[in-house]
Amino acid sequence: MPERVRTKSPVSRPKNYPVFATFFPLPVSFMPRLILAGLSGGAGKTILTLGLCRHLVRNGLEVKPFKKGPDYIDAAWLGLAAGRQASNLDPFLMPPQALLSLFASECATARFALIEGNRGLFDGKDANGSYSTAELAKLLHAPVILVLDCTKMTRTVAAVVLGCRHFDPSLNLAGVVLNRTAGQRHRTIVRQCIEKYTDVPVVGILPKISPDPIPERHMGLVSDQECSEAQKILDTLGAIAGDCLDMTKIMDIANSAPPLTSPENTAVLSPIAKKSVRIGVIRDAALWFYYKENLDELKKQGAELAELSLLSSAPWPEIHGLYLGGGFPETQAGRLSENTVIRELVRRLADDGLPIYAECGGFMFLGDNLICNETVFPMAGVFPLQTMLCTKPQGHGYTVSRVVHSNPFHPLGLEFTGHEFHYSKCVSPLSPDISFALEMHRGCGIDGRKDGLVLRNTFAAYTHLHAYGVPSWAKNFVTAARRYKQHAPSGRVPDITA
Repeated sequence: MPERVRTKSPVSRPKNYPVFATFFPLPVSFMPRLILAGLSGGAGKTILTLGLCRHLVRNGLEVKPFKKGPDYIDAAWLGLAAGRQASNLDPFLMPPQALLSLFASECATARFALIEGNRGLFDGKDANGSYSTAELAKLLHAPVILVLDCTKMTRTVAAVVLGCRHFDPSLNLAGVVLNRTAGQRHRTIVRQCIEKYTDVPVVGILPKISPDPIPERHMGLVSDQECSEAQKILDTLGAIAGDCLDMTKIMDIANSAPPLTSPENTAVLSPIAKKSVRIGVIRDAALWFYYKENLDELKKQGAELAELSLLSSAPWPEIHGLYLGGGFPETQAGRLSENTVIRELVRRLADDGLPIYAECGGFMFLGDNLICNETVFPMAGVFPLQTMLCTKPQGHGYTVSRVVHSNPFHPLGLEFTGHEFHYSKCVSPLSPDISFALEMHRGCGIDGRKDGLVLRNTFAAYTHLHAYGVPSWAKNFVTAARRYKQHAPSGRVPDITA
């Protein structure tokens, strides 16, 4: 077995990048774990991970699922398969110590860690493969099982495996799963080729599954919330995994993972504060993209979270802040537009100075209108702008931003990492009364150079952030909510810039 080493990324991080530390309880340091990776997007790793996860859970194993990279939809499906929420691990969005801390804390109540990679195994931010699935595997000392699409290939598959094996000898490539095989003769030849030319064991052989069990659309898989037969699909995938995977070999590989060692510093991310404010979190079919850790950090800082909907006219409780995540407002544009009660309520709360933080889909909702298929749908009207859904991505990938304007959530001068993935764009000339808070050093944002519109105490951007990469965000959000709670009854909009 090749030696596994931890490597440092050759790409420099933003200024002011936070330094975290962690503490590993003993059971977590010996956590059985593995990463399922592919040669590219579409190799079948999501279907395989879902099937393996569901099979293990159905057989009594407590599995903690993780998704590598900035992904909400796959993570939601993984959480459904495991019966517990998935977490995202991304070496670009958070520094190594924070990532290890997150991994350790989320594994504390599980007995098996299953991590789905993203893109190709060695694909990263640059030519060095920075922040790739392979780099994550080495950071976690996790063995990798490679999912191979064998469509119209036999002996070439062995060359691919051999190439991956020698491309990075420090990576523990511990097994392969042959996916989309055509029949018994095809399976036999491919297996024989891999066994003859490589030392990487075949740990499973899957047939072609047609049609795809989970439908897709422009941003990937359809969400679990929109699929009425999600549990049935997952049970089917679990049964396929049980029939087609060598579970003994897979468990042996996972159990072979060496102990994880803790960094020198042993501080934790946040203490738990006494609940003092209530922050509304929109969670419905329109907006539901939230990292679990973002919500957890708000609670640790002293916020009670109230789940609210933009699609219902039910009265809202008293809130002292509002978080609008990403999602698919375009699929619910008609219902959002028709719900004038909530549109007017959000606009009034923004006018009153309520701290509001909106990401991507939330930003789209805060504009005057959303244009879909040449139909104009009125939105909340907090910002005098229109967004329009396009047929191609208008922003896709990692972002690096610098804070250049005062706002309640981010201090001036902070540089932080994030990501964006949106098919919409702003199609209105922006009023000079609106200020941009973020200067984009990487990424598109709203106008290709800037992001983060600020009006009173509302902040709206295409950029998504992760709390473990921007630890000041949750603290500032809750602080702003406390100040609003203290001053709002007087009718005065408080100054609560970070």
